[in-house]
Amino acid sequence: MRKLFSLRRWGHVFRRVIRLVASPAVPLKEKLLFGIPVLLYWVLPDLLPYLPFDDIAVTMFVANWFSERVEKKYRL
Repeated sequence: MRKLFSLRRWGHVFRRVIRLVASPAVPLKEKLLFGIPVLLYWVLPDLLPYLPFDDIAVTMFVANWFSERVEKKYRL
């Protein structure tokens, strides 16, 4: 649980995501699999205000999932 709230860990996750999104080794389809849900969630809560999740929490969850998935799949 302590690791979940570690700023060092989340800093590392976001650096990995930036590297993966910029990498030519990762196909555009994989990049869109990360980008589209995050962008939609940043816009949709304004239309659906009763969703109980914060924008940054969803972004952090998807960023962690994306980085782990792509690094395992493409051995980066």
